[in-house]
Amino acid sequence: MEATLRQLGGLLLSALPTFLLVVFLHYYLKFMFFKPLEKTLAERYAATEGARKLAAESLHRAERKTAEYEEAMRAERAKIYLEAEQHHKRLQEEEDAALLAERKTAEAHVREAQAQLARELEAAKASLAATADALAGEIADSILRGRAA
Repeated sequence: MEATLRQLGGLLLSALPTFLLVVFLHYYLKFMFFKPLEKTLAERYAATEGARKLAAESLHRAERKTAEYEEAMRAERAKIYLEAEQHHKRLQEEEDAALLAERKTAEAHVREAQAQLARELEAAKASLAATADALAGEIADSILRGRAA
């Protein structure tokens, strides 16, 4: 057993430089390779993540401005439709007023024509009555003359 322990001690003593070399290599690589690499990767991640955040913020601003633009477009469109409707209503009222004025003028002309016709009718009746009386007189004269003859 003592021989085994001695052999094990010799083995450990001969493996000690290799172990120390591996530990030294570990710390050397950690400080000289992995730390700068980790730092570079962290900077790269921060830069790409920052660019992503900037892009997301830009996209958010663009969406907000698009929404504002669309809202302004809707408001202006509604305003234009309202103005067009008011203009149409105003034109309709003007047309109705012109039509009413024309109707009143036409009614006045009709009344004037009716009055003229009534006057002409009365004149024709009077003329006809006078002519009828004259004809009746002539017929009576001719009948009376015909009997007397």
